[in-house]
Amino acid sequence: MTGYERIYEYAADNYGLITSAEARKMGIPNVELVKMAHRGRLTRAGHGVYRIIHYIPTPYDRYAEAIATVGPGAYIYGESVLALHGLAFVNPLFISVASPRRNRKNLPSVYKHIYRPASGEDVTVYEGIPSQTVFSAFITCRKTVMKERLNEAAKEAARLGLITKEEAFMIKKELRNDTQTA
Repeated sequence: MTGYERIYEYAADNYGLITSAEARKMGIPNVELVKMAHRGRLTRAGHGVYRIIHYIPTPYDRYAEAIATVGPGAYIYGESVLALHGLAFVNPLFISVASPRRNRKNLPSVYKHIYRPASGEDVTVYEGIPSQTVFSAFITCRKTVMKERLNEAAKEAARLGLITKEEAFMIKKELRNDTQTA
């Protein structure tokens, strides 16, 4: 099996993406990735992140690319979690990505890195993409997204099975308390 075939096998199940670190684990040096990019078999998606050319795009690609670009331990955060699921009519200007590591990379302006030291943060995986849980994202967004939108989105998230009915009730109660204290 050629290096490209190994990359293709891996990337086909990973939103068409492969990082240089993942390629090194497969025995493929960075210089080979660069050569494949020059030959038109890969495109450079970010620092150390490549996408195979023959890939059918999905609505989740930009989130997977953001995670790959920020690096290990990264996960989608806040309003971006709601956008990932099409909830609360949010359309953030950038994808918020949190990680327990400080980021020294020059990230594209479409990504916002949030340093979050390892804690009890609720992190899960949706569609193969590490993400803050939908419930935690609602709590995080209660100061930045309109309350009415969050209430309706909580009902929709419960209907879709992204949160429980109890969690939807807790969100509604939390939003009511925020309104009373404001």
